[in-house]
Amino acid sequence: MTALIRVLIADDHHIVRQGLAAMLVARNQMQIVGEARTGREAVALARTLAPDVIVMDMLMPEMDGLEAIVLIKQENPEAKILVLASFGESARVAAAMHAGAMGYMLKDSEPEELVRAIRSVYQGNLVLTRELAVTLLRPAPTTPHLEQFTERELDVLRLLVEGKPNKVIAEQLSISVATVRAHVSNILLKLQVDNRTQAAVVAREHLFRL
Repeated sequence: MTALIRVLIADDHHIVRQGLAAMLVARNQMQIVGEARTGREAVALARTLAPDVIVMDMLMPEMDGLEAIVLIKQENPEAKILVLASFGESARVAAAMHAGAMGYMLKDSEPEELVRAIRSVYQGNLVLTRELAVTLLRPAPTTPHLEQFTERELDVLRLLVEGKPNKVIAEQLSISVATVRAHVSNILLKLQVDNRTQAAVVAREHLFRL
C-alpha cells in the first residue's frame, strides 16, 4: 500500500482549513496531521509533526507566511512547503520562492491542480502555475535609492530593519502609531514590496548595506 502524504495546513481561516482537509482526504493518499492558525503555530507544528508537505497561506496573524517559511527552512532545510495564497504579485511569489517554498498556488486553483501540486512538491519538484511563472518573468522593479524617501521615512525604515514593532517605533520617534503606519505604507509602496519583512530585506541589500 502506498504511504500517505502527511500534510500540515497553515491558514488563519477555519473554513479554508476545514475545506482543504476534507478535499485532500477525499482524494486519498493524504493525511492531515495538523492545522495552524498563525505563522507561529505553523513553525511550531512543523517542528513537532515533521509533515511531508506544508500548505502555507501568506497572510496570517502573529507571523506571516513568509517569516514562517524562513524559520521552518532554517530549522529543517529539507522541509517541503507549498504556498496557497489569494494573491500572486511577482514580488510576493519571488519572495516566497527565495525564502524556500517549493511551489506557489492561488486559492482559486482547481482542486485537481492543488492535489497534483502537493504530490509534485512531495516528490521534490518546484511547482508554479503558468500565470505565476509569467509574473516572475516581468521586469524587476528598479533598485531603490535613499533620495526616494523623506528623512522621517528613513528613520522609520531603519527601526523597521531592526525588527521594531510600530508601537516601539512610535515611542522612539515621538510620533503616533497611526503616523508610523502611514510611513510604513509609503515605504512599502516605494520599495514595491508587500510586507515589512520584504521591506527589511530590500533595505538591507540596497539602502543601508547592513
